[in-house]
Parts: sequence; structure tokens; C-alpha cells
Amino acid sequence: MPINITMPALSPTMEEGNLAKWLVKEGDKVAPGDVIAEIETDKATMEVEAVDEGTVAKLVVPAGTEGVKVNSLIAILAAEGEDVGAAAKGGNGAPAAAPKAEAPKAEAAPAAAPAPAARAATPVAAAPAATNGAAVSSDGRTIASPLARRIAKDSGIDLSAVTGTGPHGRVVKADVEAAIAGGGAKAAPAAKAPAGAPAAAPAAKGMSDDQVLKLFEEGSYELIPHDNMRKTIARRLVEAKSTIPHFYLTLDCEIDALLALRAQLNAAAPVRKTDKGDVPAYKLSVNDMIIKAMALALTAVPDANVSWTDQAMVKHKHADVGVAVSIPGGLITPIIRKADIKTLSVISNEMKDMAGRARNRKLKPEEYQGGSSAVSNLGMFGIKDFAAVINPPHATILAVGAGEERAVVKNGEIKIANVMSVTLSTDHRAVDGALGAELLSAFKRFIENPMGMLV
Repeated sequence: MPINITMPALSPTMEEGNLAKWLVKEGDKVAPGDVIAEIETDKATMEVEAVDEGTVAKLVVPAGTEGVKVNSLIAILAAEGEDVGAAAKGGNGAPAAAPKAEAPKAEAAPAAAPAPAARAATPVAAAPAATNGAAVSSDGRTIASPLARRIAKDSGIDLSAVTGTGPHGRVVKADVEAAIAGGGAKAAPAAKAPAGAPAAAPAAKGMSDDQVLKLFEEGSYELIPHDNMRKTIARRLVEAKSTIPHFYLTLDCEIDALLALRAQLNAAAPVRKTDKGDVPAYKLSVNDMIIKAMALALTAVPDANVSWTDQAMVKHKHADVGVAVSIPGGLITPIIRKADIKTLSVISNEMKDMAGRARNRKLKPEEYQGGSSAVSNLGMFGIKDFAAVINPPHATILAVGAGEERAVVKNGEIKIANVMSVTLSTDHRAVDGALGAELLSAFKRFIENPMGMLV
């Protein structure tokens, strides 16, 4: 009996993904745990492992295919002792063909269905061919691999003028490189506003895409389709602002003692030998100490370390603090788990590791989903203060501004101090004004008396 491999749901909110790369080919034998493919989600590129043993009979969805729906059939395995050719046809002689061109929107059936033939559907196979040999989707968009699309964009190549030689006419990397070398593809002009084309900028409330585009002179803009990350960010922000009653609290923290302690701790860091020479075991940043202070504040005010649900308040036993990290095309929030019981050096090294992998989209879902609160720091850009949007299921998020020298009054005298403004956004359903003020006061206490974070 053929074994179906379907597009996995790599996160609770995932609806589709891009099949970036196959790491096996037809005829290869695989065992449970073998990595067989790389899938691009809205936040990361993840490896997919086989769960069954068998021989790869057919790769139904070509590498580079975008927008593959969760549970769609992507490959077929022949079980031990089964004829590979028969399995590739769907088993029992049933064909595993893609849907006909007149039904391009047909989706794969659930994996529980017994006949693989009914599920062997990919958007690529259904796409009509363009006159230049490249495949186009039902909305007229040239189908190309993600890498080919990036190279074309960087080189000013019009994908619609490139002949696709990939599966089903898909434009691949070699096609774009050939077009660049031959000079046969014209530079992509500023896109006009075709009927039904997506808008590059979000439409104002109550205005359609077409109404927005009519406000701008034709030829004065180009349309950049939203990728999965940007779509997800937009959806989550709309959800957050439309469902969470935000409430904001701001105060100033003096950070001279924190800066002095940070310098002392970094100077005392042990040195370890590496291939690149002697390096300190850790190098603390102000942000690392902010994460620790926020975690300790949450444990000091446990009623604020919560998440809201319609049925009950979720009260967390530890402080899992997310940290907003900017990456190309958007942002992601890796989470420092149990930050309340971790040392500053551990927090620092974990943060550096996850931030690096986040920028390469190599984080696992469990490393950026969940958490009990978050920190967003724009101080490195010189931003004095701002209010951050809460990221569900969190009930709070702390927005951190730049530390700067300010005149402060102490004992009736004007002194110079390094001051940092912070703003706490709270979900008023879970953390009301007084409780939020208590949480922010606890944070200020740890920041201004940082030795308390070491005991």
C-alpha cells in the first residue's frame, strides 16, 4: 500500500508553506527520522523528517513550489516489498496525476483518504503555460522558484519575459541567470495596476485595493506582492488591535548603576579558547539585563504573569520572555524560556544564538511561539519612547527606549543621570491599570538596583 507524505502543519497557525528543497530523490530509501525536505513557513525554514520507512516512489510537488496547502500530498513512498512503479501511479494502478487545467483550485484531500490518486494535486501542474514557455498562475503571475524570484528582483529582470525550463514551465535559477547573461529579458518596468492586483501598501479602512491605486499616478509605483511573513504579521496585528483593549503605562528608569554593573560583569568574564582565538564566555548587553529584569518583575507580581482566555485566566509558573528581533521582511519574537531562573550570561548567549538563527529563518516553532510577555527595544535607533502592540497570547509587552543623559533633580539639586523611558502595554482584560503599574514599578526596582538580579 503506498504511503502518502503530506505537507505538515509546522505551527498551529500554518495554512500553507513553500517547498523549498527536496533532500531526497525518487528511488532513494528513507527511514524514520531521515530529513527529506526543507519547508519555508512565514517565519522560518524547517527540516521535515520521514515518519515511515520505504522507497521514494514519486515527488509529487517540485522543489521551489510556493503556497502548498497543509495536508496536500507532496510525495509517495513505496512500502517495503511494494513495486515502486505501481506506488508512483497511486497504487493499484490508480494514476497519481495532477488535476486538469480546468480545475486549478482543486486541493489535496486529507491524508486519511485511501486513494493517493485523489490527492496528487499541486498548483503548479494546473497552471496554464505562458507564451514564452514559463508557467503562470490563475491570476497571471509567473510561477518561479523563490531563489529565481529573488535573483530576478535584484537584477531588474522581468520574470514574465524569462522562459521557464523547470517542472511544468517553472522559472528556476538557471533560467534567470541565462537571461541576465544573454540580456534577453527586459528590466522589470514599474508595474501598472492590473485588475485584481494586490496593493503594495495596506489599504485604508473602507477602501478597496483599486480605490487606493486610483489615488496615485499610473506608473509612479510598483506592486510588491506580500510574502507569507508579511501576511501573517498583518493578520496578527489586526487581530491584536481589534480584540485586545490596550492600556499604556510609561515611566523613566535611571540606568547608571546597571551600566556600571554590566561593565564589571563583562570585565570579569572568563576567557575560553576557540578556533578564532581567545573569546570571553559572555558579553552582556543592556537588553540582556532588561530581559532578566522583566522576568523577575513578572515573578514578583505573579498576577500580571498571565494570559487571557474567554474561559479562564492562564497564570504562568515561570516567566517566558519573548524578544522582538528584526529580520528581513518583518520581525520575529524568539522566547527565553524560564528567564526568571536563568543567569544573565545564559540569557545573553541564548539570545545571541536565537537572534542569529532567527535572521536565517532557522528557528523552530517552539522557540518563537507562546511565552508570557515580551520586550521590544528600539533604543539602538535612538527612539526615546514608543508603545508596542501586544502579541497574543501575551497580556503585556514592554517597549524600551534609548538610554540618554538627562537632567534630574535629586535632593533639591540638578544632577546628570542616564535615563531610559519604558512603556508597558497591557491587555486590560487581564492586567488592569493598578496591576500594570505594580509590574512596571517592580521592573524599575530591578533596573535601578541591578545587584538584585544576581541573587
